[in-house]
Amino acid sequence: MDLLNTLVDKGLRRELPSREEALAVLATSDDDLLDVVAAAGKVRRQWFGRRVKLNYLVNLKSGLCPEDCSYCSQRLGSKAEILKYTWLRPEQASEAAAAGVAGGAKRVCLVASGRGPTDKDVDRVAKTIDAIKADNEDVEVCACLGLLSDGQAERLREAGADAYNHNLNTSEATYGDITTTHTYADRVDTVHKAHAAGLSACSGLIAGMGESDEDLVDVVFGLRELDPDSVPVNFLIPFEGTPLAKEWNLTPQRCLRILAMVRFVCPDVEVRIAGGREVHLRSMQPLALHIANSIFLGDYLTSEGQAGKADLEMIADAGFEVEGTDQVTLPGHRGGGAGCGSGATDGCGPGGVCGSHESGEAAQVAEGAEARTDLVAVRRRGAGTDLAPNA
Repeated sequence: MDLLNTLVDKGLRRELPSREEALAVLATSDDDLLDVVAAAGKVRRQWFGRRVKLNYLVNLKSGLCPEDCSYCSQRLGSKAEILKYTWLRPEQASEAAAAGVAGGAKRVCLVASGRGPTDKDVDRVAKTIDAIKADNEDVEVCACLGLLSDGQAERLREAGADAYNHNLNTSEATYGDITTTHTYADRVDTVHKAHAAGLSACSGLIAGMGESDEDLVDVVFGLRELDPDSVPVNFLIPFEGTPLAKEWNLTPQRCLRILAMVRFVCPDVEVRIAGGREVHLRSMQPLALHIANSIFLGDYLTSEGQAGKADLEMIADAGFEVEGTDQVTLPGHRGGGAGCGSGATDGCGPGGVCGSHESGEAAQVAEGAEARTDLVAVRRRGAGTDLAPNA
């Protein structure tokens, strides 16, 4: 297929595909799916070999968010029956993080619901970072606290944070359809603040909200322009009690095409399969490892993930290896640092837009596919509970 040969050549040269080429990847047929995965896999192996980076989420503060992001189980007015609790103490967060590190996680992602941190919140997170690194000095820490004010990214960097996550989620043109309490430009500004402070920037997207192929390409091209080290790809988890509970627009095949498009547009960054992989990729998850080089281990912010042991078995069975703390994630030309970590989840991540932007394919999928509501499970263990975490 000439298209795929062209995209592989461009990916190996770090050359940006055209919008038409990116759209063509999303339009490929199921008959060509394995060819698409194989082509994206060549680009992935060029820059990341067969390594898979493991990341582990710690939800520092769950629920009670004043923002109205339509996709989020923690949003203002959410009826989703999720765990709700205020800030974990530093020692509680460190204990939760230790479970992920013991399971092989190289990065711990500290997430808190809310519009953005106060200066007091930054102080609190700084103490948490210190506690985690005191127990696990080699672990990388990524913070995901919402919109940053001037000087806060610098303070997090001084406190020992390695990275900051803030997702774009969807295209600028459709952003107002999913959130009214802040703007796409606000999110871009926070990613710029993280960059400027010397933090590894992490910013990704959410698919499956009824958006068009053009919207997906727009947000991924926007991410390429921002140049984050890491791009988490979330697949909407349609929580009951949120405005997007009925948005079941994805098949495993479409998820693989979306991941491949992201890899071709962002060939040398850490592409992470984030929230919703178990719900939408299902038994096709091992194929996705041929495209992405990073996943979350265990549970997400407010939903349960695949068992950590099953994640490790899947990686080994697919012929990949877990990236060690002594290995460098990114290629040398990107500074050799690590990608980021926490845009991936049902709380800070997966999102949706209204049905008026639904593409022809998405509408078809919604009609023909059975909604797997049985795969959406609210997290009842780990941080904020007395039960052991899944790692």
